[in-house]
Amino acid sequence: MRSAEDAERAATDSGGGGEDPGEDPHYVDHRERLRRRFLDRGADALEDYELLEMVLFAASPRRDVKPLAKLLIRTFGDLWGVVNAPPERLRGLKAEGVSLGTDNAVATVRIVGAAALRALQQRVIDRPVLASWQALLDYCSAAMAHEPTEQFRLLFLDRKNTLIADEVQQRGTIDHTPVYPREVVKRALELSAAAVILVHNHPSGDPTPSRADIEMTKEIVRAANAVGLIVHDHLVIGKGGRHTSFKSQRLL
Repeated sequence: MRSAEDAERAATDSGGGGEDPGEDPHYVDHRERLRRRFLDRGADALEDYELLEMVLFAASPRRDVKPLAKLLIRTFGDLWGVVNAPPERLRGLKAEGVSLGTDNAVATVRIVGAAALRALQQRVIDRPVLASWQALLDYCSAAMAHEPTEQFRLLFLDRKNTLIADEVQQRGTIDHTPVYPREVVKRALELSAAAVILVHNHPSGDPTPSRADIEMTKEIVRAANAVGLIVHDHLVIGKGGRHTSFKSQRLL
């Protein structure tokens, strides 16, 4: 026997069918049921593709967007991957005649990712990061895990370990980022920073540090020690919420 929620979801999923909403009242009901379920019970009551459908309502107000929402999730792996996908890849996908072919539609999807990332950043900027370490990890993962190439990010802290600057110093290839210790130290001095956290991502998804990562970190630590700059940690960001901390692994 199906639960009431299963029955409601089945009724919701039966709506649409790609017909014009002006001619098919079931399509209108489908969107209204999703909105009502979201407002009454929150995001946990919806599948990822259903949340994405609600975003796509604004981008395509008169078409069934469920097939496109499901295709986007399959293509980019998860909801976060969709809202941070490159614009050119978003434009190129089509399901049952519906696509994100316009700049307005693409912007509608990507603004969700941008707003979420800004909110995560605001949870850590101007705050003592060592006391809110998980929030920092969440932000770094959101900002970097889905990047197609390596980024090297510097998080500068003051003497109270408050985050005063968050900067991407270098962008590289799929498996390498050139990093110059003198530039790290120079920027720290410009900001009057007392400490720094190094962060870079592995587009492969595996956060295991490479030999080059380890050697590069040693060079930065040596340069930082020369001017009294503390290197608190070096984080390697992978996919699926995985990361490696040099400090935890006793590599620092």
